[in-house]
Amino acid sequence: MRWALNRLALAITSMVALAFLVPLAVATRQIAYDRAISDARQQATSMVTVLGVDSDLVSLTNAVASTAAGSAGNLAVHLPGIEPIGASHLSDTTVQRAAQERRAATADSAGGVAYLQPTVLTDGRTVVVEVFIPEADTRRGVGTAWLYLGALAVVLVGGSILFADRLGSQLVRATRGLAAASRRLGGGELNERITPIGPSELRDAATAFNGMADDLRRLLDRERELAADLSHRLRTPLTGLRLDVEAMPPGPIAERMRQACDLLDEELEAIITGARLGSIEKRGSQQCDLVEVLADRLAFWSVLAEDQERPWEVVGGNEPVMIPMPAGDVILVVDALLGNVFSHTPDGTAFRVSVSASGLLVDDAGPGIPDPETAVQRGVSGAGSTGLGLDIVRRTAETVRGQLVIDRSPLGGARIGFLLHAPVLEPADQRRRR
Repeated sequence: MRWALNRLALAITSMVALAFLVPLAVATRQIAYDRAISDARQQATSMVTVLGVDSDLVSLTNAVASTAAGSAGNLAVHLPGIEPIGASHLSDTTVQRAAQERRAATADSAGGVAYLQPTVLTDGRTVVVEVFIPEADTRRGVGTAWLYLGALAVVLVGGSILFADRLGSQLVRATRGLAAASRRLGGGELNERITPIGPSELRDAATAFNGMADDLRRLLDRERELAADLSHRLRTPLTGLRLDVEAMPPGPIAERMRQACDLLDEELEAIITGARLGSIEKRGSQQCDLVEVLADRLAFWSVLAEDQERPWEVVGGNEPVMIPMPAGDVILVVDALLGNVFSHTPDGTAFRVSVSASGLLVDDAGPGIPDPETAVQRGVSGAGSTGLGLDIVRRTAETVRGQLVIDRSPLGGARIGFLLHAPVLEPADQRRRR
C-alpha cells in the first residue's frame, strides 16, 4: 500500500507539474524573444530621433557608432542611393520591401533576426533603420529560467512523494497492527487488543476488532462455565456407578470397570479444572509427554486387547515427546485412536502403535476406512458411530498446528495419525511386542 501511494503521488504530481511547467517554459522563451525585440526597437527609435534632427552622413556615422548595437556591428541605417551606414545583415530586397511598406517589421537572418524601422525624412526620402538581434540575445536567461522551473518541479514532486510516504506509513502501520492483532487473537491470545490509530475507517475497524475480541472472550467464558456445570452434574451418576462396580465380585471385568470409572472421574476433574483456569492462554502453557500418556493408556487398552485376542506392538517411544497441551487433551486423542480400532475392527485384528517426535500413528489390519472425508464429520461417521472421535483428534491437532492423517495401513487396514508437524516416518527403532 505504501509503495502504491508513492507511485500514485508521483504520477499525479508529475502530470500536474508538466501541465503547468511546459506552458511556463514556452512563455519564458517568448518573453526573452519579446524583450530582445523591445531593446532593438528602442535603439531604432533613438536613431530615428537622430535622423529627424540631422541627416548628415558624418553625424549619422558617429551616432551609429555611439550605440551599443552599432558598436557591436548590429545596427545599420539604409539611405536611398548610398551604401548603408553600419553593418547590415539583410539583403537589399528585404530592406526595400520594408521601405515600401513604411511600417516596422522583423526579418530572419543568418544567426538571428533583424528589426526594421522605416522613417521619412523632411526631404521626403525613406530611411530604414536595421537593428540585428543575435540568436543568443533572443534566448538570454531562458536556460536559467528553465533550470529553476525544473528544480521547482523536482521539489514539488519530491515533496508530494514524501507527504504520500508519511501518510502511507501511517496507513500501513495501522493496517499491519490490526493484522498482527488478528493473528495473535486467532492464535489464542484472547487478551489482545489494539489501539485505534490512522484514518477514521481504520480506527472504526480497530474499535470493531476490540468489540469482537470482547464478545469472543465472553462466549468462551460461557462455554467453559457450561462445560464445568455439565461435568459437575455427571458426578452424581458416576458416584452411583462406582458403588455398583465396587459391589461386583473380583475379576478382570470388575477391574476394567473400576479403571473406566477412575478414567471418567479424571476426565471430569480435568474438564472442571480447565474451566476454572479462566483463559486459553493458561491452558495453552501446559505441556505433557506423549510417550508417558501413551504408556499409561496402553496399560488400560491392553487388558481389552488380551480379552479379544488382538496381537499388538509399539514402535518407538524410547525418548520423551513433549507436546504443548494438557495431558487430558492428549488422553482424549490416544483413546480416540485406540478406541477406533476396537470399535470398528473384529476381534483378533492386529494393530500397531508408532510414536515419535512427529506424532502418533495407529495402524490396524481391519477393513480400512473407505471414505476418510466422511469419517471426520461430526455425526456422519458412516460406520455406525457419531464420528466425534476422529473430529476430536483433528481439532486437537490443529491447536498445535498439526494435522489428522487417514490413509491405508501397511497392515492392510486403516492408518490414522496424529501428526505434530511433518508426516511421520516409520521409526527404525526396535519393536517391543506385547
